[in-house]
Amino acid sequence: MSEKKIIINVGRQLGSGGRDIAKMLAQHFGCKYYDRELLNLAAKESGFSEKFFEQNDEQKGFFKSLFHLNVPFLGSANFYNNNLSQESLFKFQSDAIRKAADEGSCVFVGRCADYVLRDYPGHVDVFITADIADRIALVSSRLGCDEATARKKILSGESERSTYYNYYTGKEWGHSSSYDLCINSSLLGLEGTAAFIAEFIGKRLAL
Repeated sequence: MSEKKIIINVGRQLGSGGRDIAKMLAQHFGCKYYDRELLNLAAKESGFSEKFFEQNDEQKGFFKSLFHLNVPFLGSANFYNNNLSQESLFKFQSDAIRKAADEGSCVFVGRCADYVLRDYPGHVDVFITADIADRIALVSSRLGCDEATARKKILSGESERSTYYNYYTGKEWGHSSSYDLCINSSLLGLEGTAAFIAEFIGKRLAL
């Protein structure tokens, strides 16, 4: 565990094992791990339920019609003058990301954390990909579905994820210019990839 504050932002393709690798990095560096936990933090800050954030997680255009929303309140939050919008949700989640980063070393998975924390010292932005066959196999195994269904879920999920990222960051999701390191987890396996990234981070931050 390093005494120096470390911020690791992990972007990932569906089925690449990015979440597992992020957890390994958090354990290696003694960092707190944030993925879905950010939804809970954002909910607490805003006064809305976690399920509300979960339904709109990493997507763009989630408010089809305000009048069709059934929003369960947990408090009497003003919610930015009642201006319910995807930008308001993004702001709440971004505030939660910054608050977590202010408190100590963290590993964040997705949710544009690399953009939100772009001005923070000691951050490293990583993107994890994998061969499509391996990704389909992993998604198929975890969801208990056939390969055709897994492929559809990957394509649909990545379309939403990339649109969300591109909209809020002005960068291109998965493009090498958007990250410090892009790596194919199929080449070294999940543990090998985590070890490679950890070594890179150690050198990058002079740990």
